[in-house]
Amino acid sequence: MEFVGQWLETLPALVVYLLVGLVIGTESMGIPLPGEIVLVSSSLLAATTQHISPWGVAIAAASGAIVGDSIGYAIGKRGGRPLLERLGRRFPKHLGPEQIVRAETMFGRWGVWAVFFGRFIALLRILAGPMAGALKVPYRKFLVANAGGGLVWAFGTTFAIYALGEVAEHWLKRFSWAALILAVVAGLGTTWWFKQRAKKALAETGGAEPVAGESPAKRPAKERVG
Repeated sequence: MEFVGQWLETLPALVVYLLVGLVIGTESMGIPLPGEIVLVSSSLLAATTQHISPWGVAIAAASGAIVGDSIGYAIGKRGGRPLLERLGRRFPKHLGPEQIVRAETMFGRWGVWAVFFGRFIALLRILAGPMAGALKVPYRKFLVANAGGGLVWAFGTTFAIYALGEVAEHWLKRFSWAALILAVVAGLGTTWWFKQRAKKALAETGGAEPVAGESPAKRPAKERVG
């Protein structure tokens, strides 16, 4: 992460904002990229330099999340489950059959709220858009949950890290590694409640046995989100 921050520091502000939006947007479309690392690094950079605005970082992150998820939704709706299976073969470590089954199970348990909480855990942050489209979640419901999760995640993470990063930069100028650690802890703290709830649900549904010929959450997901 420190390397990412040093590299971002060499870029003009507009390029940083565009990069944040592009990486997070691409990740939200279903392609595994380090969106959270880019957001944390850019937020910390805003606290330690004069040319990067936290508002610019947060707006870029929220825009990338909302637009990327919406594109992912459209792709998932068009491609259906075969698309998810192709993504699983292409990215087996992140989107393999087990991860897709768990994501479907969480959609079956939470319904459209999986889109909101999905912004705070890596698995659903990547799969929420395509999965919602493949499961035919009504777009209006999807958009409300998508926008809410994207805004809370982007602005909450950005300004929590920015606030603590400013303090750390002021008091720990000679110990940049300590400021980085504190900033990361702050960023994790802003999403603690969401992640704990998501992990609990994931643990409860992780052992579900699939029905022959059907994913374990396919039928209840349609019932809950239709």
